[in-house]
Parts: sequence; C-alpha cells; structure tokens
Amino acid sequence: MAEMTTDIETGTAARAEDLHREYGRGTATVRALRGVSVAFEPGTLTAVMGPSGSGKTTLLHCLAGMDRPTRGSVWWGGTEVSRLPERRLAELRRSRVGFVFQAFNLMPAMTVAQNVELPGRLAGRRPDRGRVTDALARVGLTGRERHRPGQLSGGQQQRVAIARALVSRPQVIFADEPTGALDRTTSHEILALLRAGVEQDGRTCVMVTHDPVATGYADRVLLLADGRVVDELDRPTAAQVGERLSRLGASA
Repeated sequence: MAEMTTDIETGTAARAEDLHREYGRGTATVRALRGVSVAFEPGTLTAVMGPSGSGKTTLLHCLAGMDRPTRGSVWWGGTEVSRLPERRLAELRRSRVGFVFQAFNLMPAMTVAQNVELPGRLAGRRPDRGRVTDALARVGLTGRERHRPGQLSGGQQQRVAIARALVSRPQVIFADEPTGALDRTTSHEILALLRAGVEQDGRTCVMVTHDPVATGYADRVLLLADGRVVDELDRPTAAQVGERLSRLGASA
C-alpha cells in the first residue's frame, strides 16, 4: 500500500493553485502556464491532454517538483513544495512521488535491479532488496533482475521504469507520455499497470498523453490549451475526447 499523505482540508493528494510558468523576458517571454488551478484526489488516474504547446508537460513538471512555477503554488498533500529549498524538495520528491518518462531513461550498463535501486542510491540510502523484488513482481518482471535494458523489449524497459518509480512506494505517480514509444498492445499493458496501482494501492496517477485510447483507463481527462485548463471530462469515451481535441486544433 502506498503511504498516502492527503490534505485533510481539501482531500487531495496533489494540487496546483493559480500556477503560472514563464520563460524568457520582455517581448521574448513565453507564457507556458497561465493561472492553472487543479486538484487530484487519492486513488484516481487523470489524463492530461491538449494540442502541442498547450503546457501539458510544463504542468506535469511543475506538479512533480521538477520545474519551479513563476507564480502560484504546488502542494503534495498538506505540504506546499513549490517554495521549498532544493535539497528538501529533492528529498521529498524521492520519497513522495514517482516519475515515468516516455524514453524510459534507464542506465544501459546497469542491471534491471540496479536501475530500480538507482534513485535510492542517489539519495544515499542502502538498497532495500525486498522492495526492489516487490516492485519488479508488480510489473511482471520477476526473474529479470540480472538482465540489462538492452536484453529487454521496449515494453519491458518501460516496466522497469515503472518499477523504479514504484520502489519508494510513492503517493503520486507522474507519467509523461508513458506509452508514446510503444505499440498499441504494449501500450494497453502499461496503462493497465498504472491503473492497477490506482485501484489496488490507492495511488494517484497524473499522466500526460496524446492518445485518446489511453483515456479509457482514466477517471477524468483535463484538456489544456494555451496554458490554461479549458475543459474537464469525467470518464469520457475515446470518441468524445477525440472530438474535443479536434475542436482545440489537436490531432488524436
């Protein structure tokens, strides 16, 4: 079971309030986020979608503590993390959240087990072999501990990346296009894994995706355009999402 830390007042696992993110200065300023306020309840999977350049990945990175907002605040449970010193933020990030990348980001010279252990080692912690074994079992990779990434398929490599995100038993998983480099069948397998973590462990998952089919695994879909949340859909069909995206100028 994930160690859940929920804001008692708001009942949320993570949230953003009036989030702005700007890059550059003067006439060259790019406003990637323009006052985004959004909350994520424990035990839910939210898909974040929108046209290219809408601010999806910027929002995810700010929520995950990987980027600092220009204005506004980010909360994990009852802790405001957007203004924490970098060292304290890094400590919390390693224990409270997990991040899954599209490109897997595995170390090719390391074994599967060593890749899963890596975040803990970087934090100066002794590897917990029991947790590593459990995380790999959850993603269906028992017996692959000594393999290297190059010996695995793309889907198996993403499973390793998910195990790496799960090993600290985080409250929230943030996933940036986790199926973007995978075929349709393997994509469904990865989405089912993320969904299982939500249903079985009460974990919260926030996922940026471009594929309307992925919304079949989500409790809700947030649609972004021009740095703002422009719509929120509860358990929509792929057709509904595709139609709404087309109206925003995005392809399915």
